[in-house]
Amino acid sequence: MKIEELAIRELYIKWAGIEPDSIDFLPASGSYRKYYRLKSVQYPVIGVFNEDQAENEAFFSFSKEFIRQGLPVPTLHAIDPSGKFYLLSDLGDLTLFNYLSALRKDDSDFPEEITGIYKKVIGFLPVFQVEADKKLDYSKCYPRKVFDGQSMMWDLNYFKYYFLKLAKVPFDEQKLEDDFHTLTQFLQQAGTEHFMYRDFQSRNVMLLHGKPWFIDYQGGRKGPLQYDIASLLYDAKASIPEPVRNLLLKYYLDVLKNYISVDGSAFDHYYYGFVLIRILQAMGAYGFRGYYENKNHFLKSIPYAITNLQYLLENKLIPLPLPALLDVLKKIIADFSFRSERVTSRQLMLKITSFSYKTGIPEDKSGNGGGFVFDCRALPNPGSYEEFLLSDGNDPAVRVFMEKEPEVRAFLNNAFSLVDQSLTRYIERGFTSLMVSFGCTGGQHRSVYCASELAKHIRSKFDATIDLQHRELKNKMGKL
Repeated sequence: MKIEELAIRELYIKWAGIEPDSIDFLPASGSYRKYYRLKSVQYPVIGVFNEDQAENEAFFSFSKEFIRQGLPVPTLHAIDPSGKFYLLSDLGDLTLFNYLSALRKDDSDFPEEITGIYKKVIGFLPVFQVEADKKLDYSKCYPRKVFDGQSMMWDLNYFKYYFLKLAKVPFDEQKLEDDFHTLTQFLQQAGTEHFMYRDFQSRNVMLLHGKPWFIDYQGGRKGPLQYDIASLLYDAKASIPEPVRNLLLKYYLDVLKNYISVDGSAFDHYYYGFVLIRILQAMGAYGFRGYYENKNHFLKSIPYAITNLQYLLENKLIPLPLPALLDVLKKIIADFSFRSERVTSRQLMLKITSFSYKTGIPEDKSGNGGGFVFDCRALPNPGSYEEFLLSDGNDPAVRVFMEKEPEVRAFLNNAFSLVDQSLTRYIERGFTSLMVSFGCTGGQHRSVYCASELAKHIRSKFDATIDLQHRELKNKMGKL
C-alpha cells in the first residue's frame, strides 16, 4: 500500500471510527491530485491527496462557504493536519460529459433531455457568481485572487509555448505578443466584480439522481461573468450545436437577471473575446498533456477546439483586430493533421470476454500476451438452481441473484481496481490493447454477469473502445 493510500486510510479511520471495506485508486484526471474511493456500507467517501497546500486551502475555503449557502458541492468530511489529505462525499462516477456522450448518436445530435440538464446546471451558475461571491474569502484564492491581465497572459502564453511551439506552428513572436496584450487590455474592460469558477465545464459537473453537483472549483477567483458560461458552452468535446449554444446563453442571461441588472449589449461586446481566450487556454492544456506529457487521449479534443475556432473566424465574432493571432489560427484550421487527431489518436481497445474453462481460456490475437483472466468459479452459482438453467448472466433475475451476494461485489471491486490501474497507465502511455477475461464452469451465468459489469464500469470512467463478447453464449446461438 502506497504512503498516500495509508495516510488516507488512517484519516478515514479517525473520521469514521471503522476500517473501510476497500480502497480503490481512481483514474488520473487533468490535474496532479490523486483520488481514492473508500467504500463501506455506512460511510462511502472519496479520499484526495494533493501536494499543493495553497490550492487545497482555496478549495477548503470555497467548499465551506458553498456548503454553508446550500450549494450542491461535495461535503468536506475531514482534513489531515498536513493539509494534503482530505475526504469528500462520494458523488458517483456519472459526469455531465459521460451523460451527454451516452445519449448522443453523433455530434449533431443533442436531445432535448440533455438541453434540460444543461439548463439545470446553468441555473446554478449565477448563484455561484453573484450570491456566493458576497461571502467568499478571496485572500485564499490560488494562484491569484483576480482574473486580471497577468492571468490572461499566463493562459495565452500557455497556448503559445505548449501548443504552438510543441505542434511546430510558425509564428512571429513579437507580433503575437502584441496581439496578446491587445486582447488582454480589451477583456479587462469587462470588469472583475463577481466569482469566476474558472473551470466550469462538463467533466466538472457530476449528476446524481438527476441533480447536478459541482466539483473542481479550487481555481476560482474574482472575474468577469462571461468566462464561465463561455467555458461551458464551448467545452470542446461536448461539441454543443450552435443553435443550442445560443438558446442556453439566452437562458443564462435570463436567469442572471434574477440576481443583478445585466446590460445585454455590454455582455455581448466582450463575450466572444472570452470564448476565444478560453479555447486558447484549453488548447494549451491539450498540448501540455498530449504533446509534452504523452497523454494521447488529450489530443482527441483538439479537432473539436479547432471547429470552435473556425466558427469564430467564419462568423467574424472575434471582437477586435488581432492580425498575428488570426494568422496563426488560420494556419491551425487549414492544417488537416490537427483535424485527423480525432481519428488517428491511439485509442485503447479493451476486449472483455466471458468463457467456460471447459473450452479453454480465450486466445489473445493482439500479440500483447492475454491481459487479465479472472476465475469466477468460487462465486455463488445461479446455474445450480433449476429456475436459472435456461437463463444467462444478463437476465434480470440472474442479475438480482448475483447483486444480493456480498462476495460477488467484493470480487468485482477487486477486479475493477486491478483493471483501472492498468487502464490508467495504458492510456497515459498510448497503449492500444488490453484483454480481460472472466471464466466459470459453463460460461453462462457468473462469467457473463462479471464481464458485463466490467464493461458498464469502464464505460462510466474511461475513454476506451470496448469489445464485449460472451463466447459460450455466442457459440450456443450459433448451434441453434
